Amino acid sequence: MSRLHYYRRVFQAYLGRGQSHLTFWHDHPEANPRAEFDALGEYYMPFTQKADYAGHHDAAGIPMLDYRGGIGLQYNPIAVAQWGLGNYNSFARDGSHERKTKFLAASNWLCGHLERNSSGVWVWQHHFDWEYRNTLRAPWYSALAQGQGISLLVRANLATGDEIYLSAAGRAFGAFLKPLSRGGVTFTDSDGHLWFEEYLVSPPTHVLNGFIWAAWAVHDYFLATGSPVARALLDAATATLRASLDRYDLGFWSLYEQSGTWLPMVASPFYHRLHIAQLRVMHRMTGDTAFARVADRWESYTFSPSKRTRALCYKTAFKLGYY
Repeated sequence: MSRLHYYRRVFQAYLGRGQSHLTFWHDHPEANPRAEFDALGEYYMPFTQKADYAGHHDAAGIPMLDYRGGIGLQYNPIAVAQWGLGNYNSFARDGSHERKTKFLAASNWLCGHLERNSSGVWVWQHHFDWEYRNTLRAPWYSALAQGQGISLLVRANLATGDEIYLSAAGRAFGAFLKPLSRGGVTFTDSDGHLWFEEYLVSPPTHVLNGFIWAAWAVHDYFLATGSPVARALLDAATATLRASLDRYDLGFWSLYEQSGTWLPMVASPFYHRLHIAQLRVMHRMTGDTAFARVADRWESYTFSPSKRTRALCYKTAFKLGYY
């Protein structure tokens, strides 16, 4: 029955009328050419479409995503943060009072919704069940939510000088200092590589886009505070990514995660483009040309009709087999 509910909700989201959660997530992924890397400034992706999200908002103007089916309208802390980051970028460019009001509304929402998990760690929770092969039961948290929230809050502090935002970012950063087993979001594999986990499952799946976005937040926190711990975490995460990228390359497309399943979880066309944009940011952030080379190779895959078709077949088979 849960499988039937999943497919019914997915079909409603993809084929139904009006705005669904996919309207928010599936923007055009690209690196922000105006972003800086040695000081806080505009965020590393523009999030222009997300800033102008035309779907549901609550009475305070905070976006709510419509997941359809039994999930329905929900706050998603990742979406709130990305909406805020997109509006921050626009504010940084034109000083718009409207844009400032919006990114501060998102920042205030994040400050008000930090809560302790069962281990006493401050996190942003998702208060709805989510089908990730094995269903994630509410409330659940994520390194991606922690990261996007921190990236917005340190910029809110920069724009206003209000220490409430930096204090909240510091509490959220605590999740990066603890492993999954102690209520945090980090995992160290058998090779000593440090991961920030988007989905907290066992065994960990190392979702690529979530790991990279979370690493950017550690970079942002270092820029905002000068924390040597944050610097060390960023260096470790960069080393993990550099050493692991080949595992995400099928020779015709990128993987979404290290699923550990017989069929690999190939990235959708959107997430494949996102990976390319993220690696271009990583190149600019670290100066490591290895990230640019992989981005070029993965971009070349998108020009081949046969590789695009092969990736779609793999993706469809995985969804049918494991969801």
